[in-house]
Amino acid sequence: MSGRIIAHLDMDAFYANAELVRNPALKGLPVAVGGRRGMQPLAGRQFPTLAQYEGRGVLTTANYEARALGLHSAMPTMKAAKLAPHAILLPADFDWYKTLSRQFKTAVRELAPNVEDRGIDEIYIDLTEETGGSFDQAIELARRLKAAVTQATGGMTCSVGLSENKLTSKICSDLQKPNGLSVVRPDQFQDIIWPLAVGKINGVGPKAQERLNAMGVNTIAQLAAQPLELLRERFGESYGLWMHESAHGIDRREVTLYSEPKSISRETTFEQDMHVRRHRDNLTQVLLHLADKLSQDLVRKQRLAKTIGVKVRFADFKSLTRDITTGEVVGSAEDILQAARACLKKIPFEQKGAQSTIRLLGIKASHLITPADAALEQLARESRKSKGQAQLFLDLEDAP
Repeated sequence: MSGRIIAHLDMDAFYANAELVRNPALKGLPVAVGGRRGMQPLAGRQFPTLAQYEGRGVLTTANYEARALGLHSAMPTMKAAKLAPHAILLPADFDWYKTLSRQFKTAVRELAPNVEDRGIDEIYIDLTEETGGSFDQAIELARRLKAAVTQATGGMTCSVGLSENKLTSKICSDLQKPNGLSVVRPDQFQDIIWPLAVGKINGVGPKAQERLNAMGVNTIAQLAAQPLELLRERFGESYGLWMHESAHGIDRREVTLYSEPKSISRETTFEQDMHVRRHRDNLTQVLLHLADKLSQDLVRKQRLAKTIGVKVRFADFKSLTRDITTGEVVGSAEDILQAARACLKKIPFEQKGAQSTIRLLGIKASHLITPADAALEQLARESRKSKGQAQLFLDLEDAP
């Protein structure tokens, strides 16, 4: 796998900076995303603030000015309000974020087409072919990619990591945020990566890091020094081997240019618990909205679904899912809604008690196929049906 050059491109504070694109007046101000729609600005202010927020919820993200005040993604919004009451709080607008995501990815593919989509705000890019394996050329191309992203998104920035594999590039794209460009050549791995905390390896989560720290392993260099058999003993065969290889900069994964979507879902968490009977009208409107959005997602991805499922999270945080496979492909909002309602009938709601109020509602489409494949399956079913009818007729003809 040597001789490759892989880039990891990560947008900087994507959701927050997306808001700056359409609201330039926010530039330089601390901005968090995660508020509810309908919040109004305080008197004399253009935007609503954290001081106004009441209720449950967490921040989706925070820009770098807000991070300097201690705010970060997944922080409870009420806690954020205590830390920075005058920071701007905006509701998430995922349709807008998806638009900008498509724009920056299109700009990248025009310069380097070998792209692996890793989510709304990050991608891997195989630059080997475009650069001939030259890191000097890769650095120049990365600068052009960064400029193209900024132009395509109306001023947003990204950070890029360059190395010979995905794992190392993912680590180094975070080293000089925001608007950074970090390079780890094959002979620089120990100098640049080994001094970092083990948690910088994507895949070493908080629990694994805590266990490693208890072993006296705090840095990637210290992880690399651990015997392989010890890591296998403590963390299991496969995860222990993966840790060992990651600490030595070994990652054999290819950049995957396309992955077939397995499912598409839409869900919403309510600011206040919804009672399944008293708030039935509100829940109906939410269900209609989710079905409509899911239908639009299927159209954009040119897919139809064989299975529709619903997810409900109750006030006590217990979650239940139910799904239904109708035998027909589903794509329209009306069909999705009908299937979702059939799923909801399978959930044991209560008139009072733990399962009488819900905090989250979602719909998922799975077993996805293309419209062309759906048409072929329909033709096959009709063919089998007609053959069956013909055989039945012949049997009747042959009967005495």
